[in-house]
Amino acid sequence: MLKLEARPEASKFWSMASPLLALFLTVLVGVALFMALGKDPVRGLQMFFWEPVKSAYALGELMVKATPLLVIALGLGVCYRSNVWNIGAEGQFVMGAVAAGGVALLADATIGRWIVVAIVLAGVLGGMAWAGLVALLRDRFNANEILVSLMLVYVADMVLSYLVYGPWKDPAGYNFPQSKTFAAVTQIPRLMTGSRVSVGLLVALAGVALMWVFLFRTRAGFAQQVGGLAPAAARYAGFSSRKALWVALLVSGGAAGLAGALEVAGPIGQLTPHVPAGYGFAAIIVAYVGRLHPVGMVFSAVLMSMFYIGGELAQSRLGLPKSITGVFQGLLLFSLLACDTLVAYRLRWLKGA
Repeated sequence: MLKLEARPEASKFWSMASPLLALFLTVLVGVALFMALGKDPVRGLQMFFWEPVKSAYALGELMVKATPLLVIALGLGVCYRSNVWNIGAEGQFVMGAVAAGGVALLADATIGRWIVVAIVLAGVLGGMAWAGLVALLRDRFNANEILVSLMLVYVADMVLSYLVYGPWKDPAGYNFPQSKTFAAVTQIPRLMTGSRVSVGLLVALAGVALMWVFLFRTRAGFAQQVGGLAPAAARYAGFSSRKALWVALLVSGGAAGLAGALEVAGPIGQLTPHVPAGYGFAAIIVAYVGRLHPVGMVFSAVLMSMFYIGGELAQSRLGLPKSITGVFQGLLLFSLLACDTLVAYRLRWLKGA
């Protein structure tokens, strides 16, 4: 019989190298998957790991995908380090997009560029409001934040569908479920001509620095983590576990809402039923592959965006199903979980009688 036995001390090297090993295992399983589907594995891996970085335009598209993933993951990192399990960042992303889209639809030819700031703030507040519902139910009624945040994702999707099929539907849109295309003045400024990369990338990188300073160089960040991980110790030290709950959820909700605003006022340019792209769920993997460290999340966000782009290319060029993106994301997550388990535990063979 095999038994998992806790190691006396986990290897520091493998604790850090575990994501790289998980990526290697993901590639190996991916090769076997391509072969099982009758596809050239070299060609398949090329779609995921070479095509997204082979040119300046491809790198720009990679950054477009990585920006919302990184922004959401940073907020989730604060949550998970506080022992608050927000699984509904996708819903907060959608509500941020809805709030930002509502402000963008108010713009006309007389509006100045200041409307972009209002759009971004609306997105942040929309995400915070949706996460605030989770915090309220957890705080007042001790409702499980995992279930509440996850169920609110589907409510957010229904709100978006109601608006684009109903009151916000473009009357000149040939009956397609979409809002009007936002005015050019509402467009998030781009970093360079000929590329879709916006200043959202700079916002995301600034968020990396802010999160690092907050978590590792401030008393408030220390209190935030202690308040979530050890409420009794936090109360003894004068920290509020209740405050840690609210801060964690509002920060993660605001980050997800910000990503939603950057997306609809950037690459998408309107509200459609396809705004939910799974970024909120993929960002959970980004956060954990990045070891809940802001710098690590930068690299894991780039990797996850390669999976998104590689999946799209595999559909169009290799004839693989759309689900191939989710398959690679799931492989990476489960490989990481397996590696982390073996870092902390070892398998021991127990001989039966």
